[in-house]
Amino acid sequence: MLYKIAEMPSKLLFNFVDDSCRDTPDQISRYLRKISGPLLDRIDLHLEIPPVDIQALQREPSHRGESSVQVRGRVARMHALQFARQGCLNGELSPSQLQQLVVLDATGKVLLSRASEKMGISARSYHRILRVARTLADMAGEDAVKVEHLAEAIGYRGFDRQGLV
Repeated sequence: MLYKIAEMPSKLLFNFVDDSCRDTPDQISRYLRKISGPLLDRIDLHLEIPPVDIQALQREPSHRGESSVQVRGRVARMHALQFARQGCLNGELSPSQLQQLVVLDATGKVLLSRASEKMGISARSYHRILRVARTLADMAGEDAVKVEHLAEAIGYRGFDRQGLV
């Protein structure tokens, strides 16, 4: 199942006129901690999106991005690859299946161990990182999960980095 969650950085004190937040870091942290840790733990990607620059939106685009049809085709190819390899999507892999499909080299093991210690991630987050890394490797056309896929997957655990999960 796919869930998308969006949240403002603080309760009400964000000033949309000059993009300033009048909350202190402590107030923002307290506000974000109100989100259930177990709920955040179940979210694969934690992304912080900066405010939109209205002038950039109003300019004529210098290049066109991918169309929805192109993105849909890429997603369909990834689904087909994953079903052919393991009979399910990467997000549905059990921890034992992950152990077989995500074999980390020594550097990857050290990176994940250090990230786990530093970020205090849960077992659930640990497995989510491996699932996302497997997906990133698939998207890159790689059979093995490399350290760069693992590093990118760890980078998507923003709330873990902030100690909010």
